[in-house]
Amino acid sequence: MAQSASHKFGQALGKLFEDIVLDDILKPRLQQFAQTKNYYLDWQHSRPARSGKKVTWEDKYGNKHDLDFVIEIDGTDDQLGRPVAFIESAWRRYTKHSKNKAQEIQGAILPIIELHHLSAPFYGAVLVGDFTKPALDQLRNNGFAIIYIPYRDVVAAFKEIDFDVAFDEKTADESYTAASKRLASLNSSEKNKLRLALMRVSKQEVDRFMDTLRNCLNRFISQIIIMPLFGTRYEFENIDDALTELNTVDIDRPIGQFERFEVIIDYSNSDTIRATFQNKILLADFLRKLKS
Repeated sequence: MAQSASHKFGQALGKLFEDIVLDDILKPRLQQFAQTKNYYLDWQHSRPARSGKKVTWEDKYGNKHDLDFVIEIDGTDDQLGRPVAFIESAWRRYTKHSKNKAQEIQGAILPIIELHHLSAPFYGAVLVGDFTKPALDQLRNNGFAIIYIPYRDVVAAFKEIDFDVAFDEKTADESYTAASKRLASLNSSEKNKLRLALMRVSKQEVDRFMDTLRNCLNRFISQIIIMPLFGTRYEFENIDDALTELNTVDIDRPIGQFERFEVIIDYSNSDTIRATFQNKILLADFLRKLKS
């Protein structure tokens, strides 16, 4: 089935944003930060440590997701490191699609975060186009840092090269076809003007995003709490039995065998890691990894 003229133009516009916003604007900032911390920044390119060009990570269910950027500790070209930041992007022309896209990003990233929760990683999204406030709030409320470039800013940026992209669902196919041809024929000078225009309109968003990333990954441990728990396990089938037995427990003279270690790690930026370990070896291994 042939693509509609509007869909074809939208895809081409999305690819251009990917090249400019991700590759020309955000990636240099991420690379600069990663180099100062001796981290490894992975993006969609060939890397011996993985197959193909895609940056693919599994979630806690074993599902694989392709991402735009991942920052790793101890990563190299030849070796995957421990991931501490995940970043995904999306372009949407109409708000009616924004909620679904937000849910798609959330559904891909959060299960990965849950798998690597002991690293308390940073996660963010770069959104270009029309996204509703509820869609943006949904991501922010789930812990995402956001770079958002609204479609009105996109239109303003294109005006810098005398290119009107203020199209909507009523725009004729002929106009989309002509726009696609114009988009495909942009020269280096026009692309550079467009890059500078998008850099200006997105500067505040990108700066805020990088500050959040830096604050997350530059944090330091402010407190470590280790609680070895001993006791007798009681199991019940109903609330009444539990209440009855609770009245017989003598908390002044505790008895029982070792159950587990409860660990709380507090960071300078108010992040907290809570974990449970069944023995000293696993706990010690976890604490050593926090030093890296």
